[in-house]
Amino acid sequence: MALNAFANVFRIAELRSRLAYTLLLLAVYRIGIFINTPGVDRAAMNAFMDAQKQSGGLVSLFNLFSGGALEQMSIFGLGIMPYVSASIIMQLLAVVVPSLERLQKEGAGGRQKINQYTRYGTIVLSVVQGIGISRWLASLGRSDGGQSGFNQVVVPNDSVWFTFMTVISLTAGTAFIMWLGERITERGIGNGISLIIFAGIVAGVLPGAKTLLDLTRQEVIAVAEVLALLVFMLLIIGVVVYVERGMRRIPIQYAKRMAGRRMFAGQATYFPMKVNTSGVIPPIFAGAVLSFPATLGTWFPFLQDFQRAIEGNLWVYNGLFVLLVIFFAYFYTALTFRPDDVADNIKKQGGYIPGIRPGRQTAEFIERVLNRLTFGGAIYLAVICVIPSVITGLLGVRFTFGGTALLIVVGVALDTVQQIEGHLISRNYEGFAGPRGPRIRGRVRVAA
Repeated sequence: MALNAFANVFRIAELRSRLAYTLLLLAVYRIGIFINTPGVDRAAMNAFMDAQKQSGGLVSLFNLFSGGALEQMSIFGLGIMPYVSASIIMQLLAVVVPSLERLQKEGAGGRQKINQYTRYGTIVLSVVQGIGISRWLASLGRSDGGQSGFNQVVVPNDSVWFTFMTVISLTAGTAFIMWLGERITERGIGNGISLIIFAGIVAGVLPGAKTLLDLTRQEVIAVAEVLALLVFMLLIIGVVVYVERGMRRIPIQYAKRMAGRRMFAGQATYFPMKVNTSGVIPPIFAGAVLSFPATLGTWFPFLQDFQRAIEGNLWVYNGLFVLLVIFFAYFYTALTFRPDDVADNIKKQGGYIPGIRPGRQTAEFIERVLNRLTFGGAIYLAVICVIPSVITGLLGVRFTFGGTALLIVVGVALDTVQQIEGHLISRNYEGFAGPRGPRIRGRVRVAA
């Protein structure tokens, strides 16, 4: 049954072409990872990144989301993160800038205009980050005189020309990745930007598995511990899938209405509210905030004591991480989900929640439910992201495939499978879950 459902994908010509197009562009992205930025010593850069993997820090976090491009100092070194940052900034600005808020409510034309502003913001952020990375690369092996334990010069010939070429290369690389993502979204399967991040993270699974196998051969880790770890990871993946698909359905009743001379009977539906409304934004922000002391400690010696105080105690680090995840979960949810607008839209469409008055009481009810869901979702995010560090402390081995990466991979996989299943069902083929199975739901997006 599973093989037949999978074979249905290749029986549709359009779906075959979309899948092939998506895989082709992802292959182009992975090939570009190995194109170096001019003027950088790759061997020295690899040695520096190996040291960073052992100590952690913001650099390791960026390297994870760039799919290893920063480690290779590729033209794709910035990855797609400037675009993601610009998108988040535009979402935050839409809350406080009335003109952007009006554009969001204008439909496809307004969204196209906001996407254009996002592209401009991506280029600006890429230029700024490119300048910072070029000067950071030039300082490696020079500024601290080897006090950080790294004494190899990454940029042998530092000059204004090197800075210019680095900025141009990294900005062009980010713009090209952004173009690839938009083409995948338009002519491929799934969300292109998410799939590019997905491909970068998944590319690190095989090297991580090889490292684990080598440690097993060296008897650093017992075979039984590896098997238990694999079973535990499968269990965690199942929990992530279950929670990401989970939602609270708020019943909504629509009254009878007249359209011309026809009377339409009232209907009952529901308003879906996801358990994890904020997605992976809270752990990304929390990880970045806690990684700053580790990164700044390599540049400013007086911060090294503070860095060791945080990273030396696993309970302190994890406790701060959990608090930051809960804070950013509420913060980001409050900025992107507005119960007043949802209640107003329900009232305008002639609907109401049974037992709740339309208007302000509906907004208060939705906000109360949202706060409870956000707390549960924040605890879920914190637990999933803290588990890898706990395993690292128990086994004494650092794993690059952490909880944040797991959340992104599972979420993107669910979205992509949902789109493929939609193509199959629209052409009278069975979905992946079979003729009687439940339909796969990805991340529910609710337009307030």
